Amino acid sequence: MQKDNYALGVILGLALPFLGFIGFYQWKFSVFPLQEFLDLLVQQKSILSAMISVSLLINAGVLTFFIQKKNDKTAKGIFFTTCIYAIVAIA
Repeated sequence: MQKDNYALGVILGLALPFLGFIGFYQWKFSVFPLQEFLDLLVQQKSILSAMISVSLLINAGVLTFFIQKKNDKTAKGIFFTTCIYAIVAIA
């Protein structure tokens, strides 16, 4: 797989926010069992929106890295998935 391609960007853009989800859970809600936290996310959409927003910060950092390395195709893939996550966060 080439270092500069759309597929890599999409994969990174989809996978990296999950690290943010885990970090957000550990940072704010680690006192709750995971299942209770997931139930809370379903009930409280504002928490889900906040968690997605925090998670997208990871994508922003990786996007900046690939732009600086001039890997434009990978950056476009990350940007595309970041926009999808942002739309979900707004909805």
